[in-house]
Amino acid sequence: MFACFYPDWDENSTYDIDFKGLYEKGYRGVIFDVDNTLVPHGEPADERAVSFFADLRELGYQTMLLSNNKEPRVKGFADSVGSDYIYKANKPSRAGYEMAMERMGTVKETTLFVGDQLFTDVWGAKRTGILSCLVKPIHPKEEIQIVLKRRLEWIVLYFYRKKKGK
Repeated sequence: MFACFYPDWDENSTYDIDFKGLYEKGYRGVIFDVDNTLVPHGEPADERAVSFFADLRELGYQTMLLSNNKEPRVKGFADSVGSDYIYKANKPSRAGYEMAMERMGTVKETTLFVGDQLFTDVWGAKRTGILSCLVKPIHPKEEIQIVLKRRLEWIVLYFYRKKKGK
């Protein structure tokens, strides 16, 4: 019933993902959400994020930030980490994910998505047909609409974890 919202896999943090192993499997593009996926909500890029994106480029990845936020927030972060970006992406609409792949020069089979929300991030990636990884939110401070969505996510995650045997 909830399978359309299930990620392909989940990790504690974006920074725990084995991107080298995924590159060896043929992945070449990574689309990221920003807030609570790479840094706490509203925070600027920190040294860890800047270093992380440099490491991804060194591996050979194309990167894209895909956010429903406004341009000043996304552009500032993107400039700091050296990534392309799409703002006001209207996730979970497929259009932003498809535009991201086009701009990175990747296709569904070589692209993965990393985000912290089921109903926007993961669902949009699944609807587009790309691999999706759900990460735990970095910080509990979130806008009220996200807090309310998290309550519904708990239900979906309960069934996801039950299916995965976690």
